[in-house]
Amino acid sequence: MNASLVRRAAAEAIGTGLLVAVVVGSGIQATELSRDAGVQLLANSFATTFGLGVLILLLGPVSGAHFNPAVSLAAWVTSRRNPDGLPLRDVAAYVSAQVAGAIGGAVLAGAMFAEPLVQFSTHDRSSGHLWLGEVVATAGLILLILGLGRIGRTALAPAAVASYIGAAYWFTSSTAFANPAVTIGRAFTDTFAGIAPASVAPFIAAQLLGTALGLGIVTAVYGTRTVPARPEAAVASAQPELAS
Repeated sequence: MNASLVRRAAAEAIGTGLLVAVVVGSGIQATELSRDAGVQLLANSFATTFGLGVLILLLGPVSGAHFNPAVSLAAWVTSRRNPDGLPLRDVAAYVSAQVAGAIGGAVLAGAMFAEPLVQFSTHDRSSGHLWLGEVVATAGLILLILGLGRIGRTALAPAAVASYIGAAYWFTSSTAFANPAVTIGRAFTDTFAGIAPASVAPFIAAQLLGTALGLGIVTAVYGTRTVPARPEAAVASAQPELAS
């Protein structure tokens, strides 16, 4: 599908917004139903896994379902010398749409559960081991998405990317935000899924470092061959954070 940039940006905003609504909303629901932190995380990760898979499947044919500035940047880097690659102008539109959608998704989740529409999080996540978790989570996500493209298995992206994010909730110390837009959106909710505004910049820095690391690993494993990055051809991102 060759959608216009406006339609693709709209798909990115809606997809990222719904992803954040799933992450935040399921976190609120989990804390209302259980006091056990393990059960809360299990419910949150399950909802995110299934919700992300559906969103990638539904919106991937329109925009590539990046839902993540790190994925959009990786798609641009790997295809910037390709005439059919994702132009920098499109990346700027995608990232703007993703950030706006993420904030809107947090507001929507608050409205659905009668929480304050905007309440900045007090959940401090400023620690070196959490930043390392974000580097690992994001690097793995980029490796997965671009790797699927290199081996011609992009059709598996909805299940593979969602499964990876669900697993990364548990094997990373940070619960795998792995997404600058989602990180910003989650600062707007003082709930289970929130992150304090002061913790956002270091998380995003770790995610960008993870993106660079993931690109390096892809090159080391698959070589320098570029892959198509037009939204309908490329795989995308996540959570909280996705792929085409």
